Amino acid sequence: MIELNSPRGKELGFVSERFTGWLWEKDHEIWISFIESRFPGKGHFKELVQSCLKEGKTVIVPTPLGRMQHIVRAAGFQRRKTRLKDGPMAGEILETWRLSPSK
Repeated sequence: MIELNSPRGKELGFVSERFTGWLWEKDHEIWISFIESRFPGKGHFKELVQSCLKEGKTVIVPTPLGRMQHIVRAAGFQRRKTRLKDGPMAGEILETWRLSPSK
Protein backbone atom coordinates (compact mmCIF):
# COMPACT_ATOMS: atom_id res chain seq x y z
CA MET A 1 0.00 0.00 0.00
CA ILE A 2 1.18 3.52 -0.78
CA GLU A 3 -0.12 5.97 1.78
CA LEU A 4 -0.58 9.70 1.34
CA ASN A 5 2.53 11.73 2.19
CA SER A 6 4.67 8.61 2.62
CA PRO A 7 8.11 8.80 0.99
CA ARG A 8 6.82 6.69 -1.92
CA GLY A 9 3.64 8.74 -2.14
CA LYS A 10 5.62 11.96 -2.31
CA GLU A 11 7.78 10.55 -5.14
CA LEU A 12 4.59 10.09 -7.17
CA GLY A 13 2.90 13.34 -6.11
CA PHE A 14 0.38 11.43 -4.02
CA VAL A 15 0.00 13.96 -1.22
CA SER A 16 -2.82 15.01 1.09
CA GLU A 17 -2.94 18.49 -0.40
CA ARG A 18 -4.27 16.88 -3.60
CA PHE A 19 -5.90 13.55 -2.69
CA THR A 20 -7.55 11.37 -0.11
CA GLY A 21 -7.23 7.59 -0.09
CA TRP A 22 -4.37 5.23 -0.94
CA LEU A 23 -2.71 3.37 -3.81
CA TRP A 24 -1.36 -0.14 -4.21
CA GLU A 25 1.94 -1.03 -5.89
CA LYS A 26 2.89 -4.51 -7.01
CA ASP A 27 5.71 -5.39 -9.37
CA HIS A 28 5.34 -3.07 -12.37
CA GLU A 29 1.82 -1.89 -11.59
CA ILE A 30 0.22 0.91 -9.60
CA TRP A 31 -3.41 0.27 -8.70
CA ILE A 32 -5.48 3.41 -8.23
CA SER A 33 -8.51 2.15 -6.44
CA PHE A 34 -9.43 4.25 -3.44
CA ILE A 35 -8.55 7.87 -4.11
CA GLU A 36 -10.45 11.09 -4.46
CA SER A 37 -9.12 14.37 -5.76
CA ARG A 38 -9.53 17.28 -3.35
CA PHE A 39 -9.77 19.66 -6.34
CA PRO A 40 -11.44 17.87 -9.28
CA GLY A 41 -10.63 19.24 -12.72
CA LYS A 42 -7.22 20.68 -11.78
CA GLY A 43 -5.21 17.90 -13.48
CA HIS A 44 -3.84 16.29 -10.33
CA PHE A 45 -5.02 12.81 -11.34
CA LYS A 46 -3.42 13.21 -14.76
CA GLU A 47 -0.15 14.29 -13.12
CA LEU A 48 -0.26 11.27 -10.81
CA VAL A 49 -0.80 8.91 -13.74
CA GLN A 50 2.02 10.54 -15.72
CA SER A 51 4.36 10.21 -12.75
CA CYS A 52 3.64 6.48 -12.56
CA LEU A 53 4.07 6.01 -16.30
CA LYS A 54 7.42 7.84 -16.27
CA GLU A 55 8.65 5.20 -13.83
CA GLY A 56 7.65 2.49 -16.29
CA LYS A 57 4.64 1.41 -14.25
CA THR A 58 1.33 0.28 -15.72
CA VAL A 59 -1.53 2.19 -14.09
CA ILE A 60 -4.64 0.18 -13.28
CA VAL A 61 -8.03 1.52 -12.19
CA PRO A 62 -10.40 -1.27 -11.10
CA THR A 63 -14.09 -0.85 -11.84
CA PRO A 64 -14.23 2.93 -12.31
CA LEU A 65 -17.64 4.45 -11.74
CA GLY A 66 -19.28 7.67 -12.89
CA ARG A 67 -16.87 10.50 -13.59
CA MET A 68 -13.83 8.24 -13.16
CA GLN A 69 -14.94 6.03 -16.05
CA HIS A 70 -15.14 9.11 -18.28
CA ILE A 71 -11.69 10.25 -17.11
CA VAL A 72 -9.97 6.92 -17.81
CA ARG A 73 -11.60 6.61 -21.24
CA ALA A 74 -10.47 10.11 -22.19
CA ALA A 75 -6.93 9.39 -20.93
CA GLY A 76 -6.58 6.35 -23.20
CA PHE A 77 -6.94 3.57 -20.62
CA GLN A 78 -7.99 0.22 -22.11
CA ARG A 79 -10.74 -1.91 -20.56
CA ARG A 80 -9.92 -5.50 -19.60
CA LYS A 81 -11.15 -8.37 -17.49
CA THR A 82 -8.51 -9.36 -14.93
CA ARG A 83 -8.42 -12.55 -12.85
CA LEU A 84 -7.04 -11.67 -9.43
CA LYS A 85 -4.05 -13.82 -8.49
CA ASP A 86 -3.85 -13.36 -4.73
CA GLY A 87 -5.57 -11.86 -1.73
CA PRO A 88 -9.05 -12.53 -0.37
CA MET A 89 -10.58 -12.27 -3.86
CA ALA A 90 -8.08 -14.59 -5.60
CA GLY A 91 -9.64 -16.19 -8.65
CA GLU A 92 -12.34 -13.53 -9.04
CA ILE A 93 -12.63 -11.67 -12.35
CA LEU A 94 -12.61 -7.88 -12.11
CA GLU A 95 -13.12 -5.15 -14.70
CA THR A 96 -9.95 -3.08 -14.89
CA TRP A 97 -8.84 -0.15 -16.99
CA ARG A 98 -5.12 -0.09 -17.80
CA LEU A 99 -2.66 2.38 -19.21
CA SER A 100 0.87 1.19 -19.92
CA PRO A 101 3.94 3.35 -20.41
CA SER A 102 4.98 4.08 -23.97
CA LYS A 103 7.55 1.67 -25.26
